[in-house]
Amino acid sequence: MTHRFPHHAGALDPRPGAAASRPPEAAAAPGRRPRRPRTATATTAVLLAALTAALLLAVGAGSGYDPNPRGLYWCYTLSWALFAAAVVALRGVPARRAAALVLAGGVVVAATGLIAAPRTSTDSYRYAWDGRVQAAGISPYDHAPADPALAGLRDSWLFPPPGACGKPDLSPLPDDGCTRINRPQVHTIYPPASELYFLLVHAVAPAHARHKAFQVGGAVLAVATTVALLLILRRSGDPRAAAYWAWCPAVPMDAVNNAHVDVLGVLPAVVALGLTYRHRVAGGTVLGLAVAAKLLPALLLPGALSGVRRVRDAAGTVAAAAAVVAALYLPYLLVSHSSVLGYLGGYAHEEGYQDAGGNNRYVLLRLVLPDSWALPAAVVAMAAVVVQVIRRGDPERPWSGALVVTGTAFLLLTPGYSWYALLLVALVALDGRWEWLGTAAAGAVACLSRDTYPSAATGAYAIAAVAVLAGLAVRGRERNPGRRIGPLLAGSS
Repeated sequence: MTHRFPHHAGALDPRPGAAASRPPEAAAAPGRRPRRPRTATATTAVLLAALTAALLLAVGAGSGYDPNPRGLYWCYTLSWALFAAAVVALRGVPARRAAALVLAGGVVVAATGLIAAPRTSTDSYRYAWDGRVQAAGISPYDHAPADPALAGLRDSWLFPPPGACGKPDLSPLPDDGCTRINRPQVHTIYPPASELYFLLVHAVAPAHARHKAFQVGGAVLAVATTVALLLILRRSGDPRAAAYWAWCPAVPMDAVNNAHVDVLGVLPAVVALGLTYRHRVAGGTVLGLAVAAKLLPALLLPGALSGVRRVRDAAGTVAAAAAVVAALYLPYLLVSHSSVLGYLGGYAHEEGYQDAGGNNRYVLLRLVLPDSWALPAAVVAMAAVVVQVIRRGDPERPWSGALVVTGTAFLLLTPGYSWYALLLVALVALDGRWEWLGTAAAGAVACLSRDTYPSAATGAYAIAAVAVLAGLAVRGRERNPGRRIGPLLAGSS
C-alpha cells in the first residue's frame, strides 16, 4: 500500500488502528522497563497540577493588561515546559483511561484563564462593543467606536471618564476621552459569524459580566474543541493526542483569558476536517462556518481537498463552504452602508504583510533573500505546498495536509500574535506531529517579546523551522530506512 502523505510514527500516532498496534509500552526506550499504568497516571496528574499552578501564576500575575509582561514571559515559558512534560508522561497511560484524563485536565487548564482580566490583549472589548451596537439595531461595519453618532451607547466600562485615562489598556479619543477598545477610529474587521457570536454573548450575558462573558465563552469553546478532538481521534487515532490542544498553555491564555474569537473558528474547523473525508458537503458546510468566524481557516481548504480526484467531490466541498460564507455575509451586506471588510486591508498593512520590511514579517525569508523578494517568495512557496498537498495528500487524513499548509504559512509569514496559532495547535492534536508546536510557541515569543526583545521572534521562528525539518527527517528515515531523509510530501511504498 502506498501512503501519499507522511504519517506520524510514535506513541501518539493518530492513524487508524495505531492505538491497538502500538501500545504505550511500545513507546518505552529499548532496554528500559515500561512504566506501570498507575505510575504513569500519577506522574501525569502531578505534572498537570504543576502546569495548572504555573498558569495560575502567569494569568494572575500583575493587574490586568500589561504591554511589557516580563514576569508573564517567564511564567509562560515554565508553563510550556510543564505542558511538554505532561504530554510525554501521558504516553504511559493506557488509551482507554487517557481520554477521561485529557478531558478533565483540559477543563482545569482552560479554567485558569478565567481568574483575571485579559492580560496581553484588549480585543475582547471590541467584541463587547460590536455586540452592543448590533443589539441597538446598527450594523457594526458602519461606525467606528469613536464615532459621535454612537455616543449614546457608551458606558463607563468601555469608555471611562477622562480622569481615568492614561492607562496602557486605554486608547485616546478625538474628544479627549478614552476607551478600552483598541483602534477606536477604525471600523471592525470581524467576519459575520464572529459578529453573530458577539451579539449572542451580549444577549445572554448579565449586564455586569463585562469581559468575563467572553472569557467564559472562550472556555466553553475550548472544552468543546477538546471533546470534538477526542471523538474524532477515538475513531481514527489515539485520544491521547487531544492533549496537545487540551493542555496547551496557548488555550487558557489566548482562547480564555484574552478571549480571542479565533477559538470560535477552531471548533468548526476541527469538526469539518473530521467530516470532510466521509461527507464532503457536510464537511465543506462546517468549514464555511469556520471561515466565516475567522478568515484564517481558509488555509484548511487544500487539506480538505487532499487526494481528491473527482471534480464532483472537490466542487461539493468548495461550493458548500463558499455558500455558507456568502449566506452569512449577505444580511450584513444588505443592511450596511460601509464595506463589510472594514479595517481588514488597513490591518494587513499595519502588521507589515504588504511590506516585507515592516513589523518582523517574513523574518525567515528575509534571512536569505532581499526584503523586496520576501512576499513573492512566500506566495510561490505557498502555491507549491498547496498544489502538492492537493495532489499527493491522503484523502482519509485531511488534517495532515491542513497542518502542512497552515504551518508553512506561519513559518513564511511569521505572525506576531500568538492567538493566530490556536488553529495550528488543534491541527497538531489531530495529526500528532508535535514538532509543529514549536511554530505555535514562536508566535507566543513574538507576541510577548515584541517590545522588550524584538529580535527574539527571529530566533524563535528559526528554531521552530529547524524542529519541523528535524521531525520531517526522522519520520522520513522511519518510513525509508535505506534513505537519509524521506520525501517531504511524496508518499513511500
